[in-house]
Amino acid sequence: MPLVTSKEMLQAALEGHFAVGAFNANNMEQIQGIIDAAVEERSPVILQVSQGAIDYAGLGYASAMVKVAAQEADVPVVLHLDHGGSYVQNVVCLRAGFTSLMFDGSKLPYEENVRITKQIVELAGAVGIPVEAELGKVLQSRDSVSEDDVRAAMTDPLQARDFVEKTGISSLAVAIGSVHAMQAAEAELDIERLKEIRAQIDIPMVLHGSSGVKEESEVEAIQHGICKINVATMLNQAFVGALIQAYKDAPDNVDPRKWLVRSRDAVKEVVRHKMRLFGSSGQITASGYASAPKSFRSAQLGHLE
Repeated sequence: MPLVTSKEMLQAALEGHFAVGAFNANNMEQIQGIIDAAVEERSPVILQVSQGAIDYAGLGYASAMVKVAAQEADVPVVLHLDHGGSYVQNVVCLRAGFTSLMFDGSKLPYEENVRITKQIVELAGAVGIPVEAELGKVLQSRDSVSEDDVRAAMTDPLQARDFVEKTGISSLAVAIGSVHAMQAAEAELDIERLKEIRAQIDIPMVLHGSSGVKEESEVEAIQHGICKINVATMLNQAFVGALIQAYKDAPDNVDPRKWLVRSRDAVKEVVRHKMRLFGSSGQITASGYASAPKSFRSAQLGHLE
């Protein structure tokens, strides 16, 4: 089916108390694994392309592979820009057919973050494309961050309300204790901070850096407004781990496809597990989203022709 936007999808998740997995699409095998899991699980899904993926594959290849995968699937698929670092990057991806954008101005001074985010929202909104932004900072594990660093970077609830009101964004990525690129799930989210943010804003919230978060903490966060959960490092770990094992099992093989199919299957199983954990499995029925109010069921198949 054609790509859909993330706005109706995340609103349905908010009302239905589940989260949609946003899985990083770095190559063909990962995309196939993600889509196969979504179709089998009857789950909506977001495939997101990062700047790293664009640098690796090229914007044309990266976006085209997701579009082909979506066209062959019978569940809603979103093509999302992950951590767009500039106004220009968002414009380029909008032209390339992305159905969801993100501007990450979290490292900028607050007023500049507001200004650029608002500009992107106004531009994308003219053609019905929603925009995610980030407030606070989800730090990188490679920076050897301490617990105090993570807490100091968390989203301020009152500032979140001001930011949403001034920019008009559709979803907000919040910093509540996760860290990007963690190799093990050890972090616990600050649920009380999340509740405070939720009391100030009524739009869907996004969790970045989930691969390093304890699963029980993710599940709890979904009940307090987290509607989109980004998964990247965990997919890469599964992909590379399966590839290494496939090589060990058949070191004389010279057909890379015989190894890569193992990586594709490993990614698929991680995605399947996360969809069940997030509550998105089984959400797609003949009439729309299973647990969302009827007002959203007819909207969820709003195609971008």
